[in-house]
Amino acid sequence: MKKVAVSIGDMNGIGIALALEAHSRISDLVEPLYLIDREMLRQAATLLERDIPRDFRILAPDAAPFTLRPGSVDAAAGAYSFASFKAAVDLCIKGHADALCTLPIHKEAWSLAGIPYKGHTDALREFFDAQAIMMLGCPEMYVGLYTEHIPLKEVPETLEAKNLTRFLLDFQRETDAKRIGVLGLNPHAGDGGVLGDEERIIQEAIDTANRHLLSRSKSKIQNPPFVGPLVPDTAFTPAMRERFTYYVALYHDQGFIPLKALHFDESINVSLNLPILRTSVDHGTAFDIAYTPTKPRDRSYLNAIRYIAQHSPAA
Repeated sequence: MKKVAVSIGDMNGIGIALALEAHSRISDLVEPLYLIDREMLRQAATLLERDIPRDFRILAPDAAPFTLRPGSVDAAAGAYSFASFKAAVDLCIKGHADALCTLPIHKEAWSLAGIPYKGHTDALREFFDAQAIMMLGCPEMYVGLYTEHIPLKEVPETLEAKNLTRFLLDFQRETDAKRIGVLGLNPHAGDGGVLGDEERIIQEAIDTANRHLLSRSKSKIQNPPFVGPLVPDTAFTPAMRERFTYYVALYHDQGFIPLKALHFDESINVSLNLPILRTSVDHGTAFDIAYTPTKPRDRSYLNAIRYIAQHSPAA
């Protein structure tokens, strides 16, 4: 059974409630180790009016305990969640854990705490000096992002054939997908240049990546895996989803709006192209229901753990 380091996320949010609620079920799949200290765990359990399971294994991160403020953006909570995350990563690096599962952080709390990263994936890129790829989804549909948390106006400026080609090849290698739909940037995928000409860059990257894969002597791929540029507003219709399980989106909302509309509860976040296996829930801290009688939905968390149980750590 795999050992999984679970970073606890923002303690003012729903992460600890998810961890306590789902502990017995995920313990049937993996051996979890939670990066939280006894004092913070006791505070949370008291507020949630829950008992702490006897086999709830913890390891204290290098962060000072603080007083919980449910549903609040708090620098202390940001610092604690980052320390929990960093400690979990270190366990994987040292071989004490086989994989990492992250519970939700609050980006503003990280900023208030002076954390210089926009989120988990951004930090993992620097930790490992690797081009980590953010992929969200579930077995019915996965979406990889070429750009992530940047202003929409900056997306066209990032489109460069060499970089997109590398991204496509990395994404295919990490997923082993045999067919990947690549979205266009503009409405109607540019309509032949009438609505924008960025699609010529996308097409160049698709053609180059396909030639590379098909020319490899040991490649098992018989047909060009990358298809596109697809018209974004029809790429996720039922007929298209019969053709594609894996998609590449050019920017955050282009890929995640359809994904979350179709698979919000079960979708997860996977970091590809790293030397460790990392998954996460595909939702935020849900401050509006934190430490209230409303139980957070745990399907995404359970699926994130299932993904680890079913996949081997990165080589």
